[in-house]
Amino acid sequence: MFEGISLPDLSTLQWSLVIIAAILIGASKTGISGAGMISIPILATIFGGKMSAGLVLPMLSVADTFAVIYYNRHAQWKYVLKLLPWTVLGIFLGIFVGDKISDTAFKQLIGIIVISSIAIMIWQDIKKKKINVPDYWWFAALMGFSGGFATMIGNAAGGIMALYLLSMRLPKNSYIGTGAWFFFVVNLFKIPFHIFIWKTISLESFAFDLTLIPALAIGALLGIKIVKLIPEKAYRIFVIIITIISAIFLF
Repeated sequence: MFEGISLPDLSTLQWSLVIIAAILIGASKTGISGAGMISIPILATIFGGKMSAGLVLPMLSVADTFAVIYYNRHAQWKYVLKLLPWTVLGIFLGIFVGDKISDTAFKQLIGIIVISSIAIMIWQDIKKKKINVPDYWWFAALMGFSGGFATMIGNAAGGIMALYLLSMRLPKNSYIGTGAWFFFVVNLFKIPFHIFIWKTISLESFAFDLTLIPALAIGALLGIKIVKLIPEKAYRIFVIIITIISAIFLF
């Protein structure tokens, strides 16, 4: 157990970037959707695509815990339960694919998935007055499966899940609370695969993650504070805009 990656020695600049990434992860889980996407290329550049996927997973789980504690009462469990079976299938596909491809291809897949999910979300929002995204099983299946695959190969399901939850027209706090519980369950489910199959989590990487808990907590608190300042109707637009901005950091 816990055999696998060894962390490189980090420069002061790299440490600074890692701390910023941790703050962004914390903020993304408590309502600043899209902020976490900025951390993906930062960590992938420093540690490599596949290695960073395992390194960031415990960080995500800690941030998920903060979000669940604060937004627990707002969760809409019917949406979580619709997604989970299909998400598990997507995760298993991600395990197979992610274990067969090179690190370079791995990072390219992360980028394609994130950019594609953002494009779909924008398209759906532009067309919202002309079409109604159906609340049928096949839509939850598509989003759940895609999200499971994306979250396994690069913790990059944020845009896909934003698309699904925004399509459900959930109120601000319900949007955050439902997403918090979904990712809390899914990220815990993924941890054993990173330890025993991909071996991208080690005792060293886990200890490294523990040192970043203060940064994650700061980010979570910032997210809560900022979300309170955003009016309900403006929150949807805010999510889309910040997701677009975060996509720029993938290049």
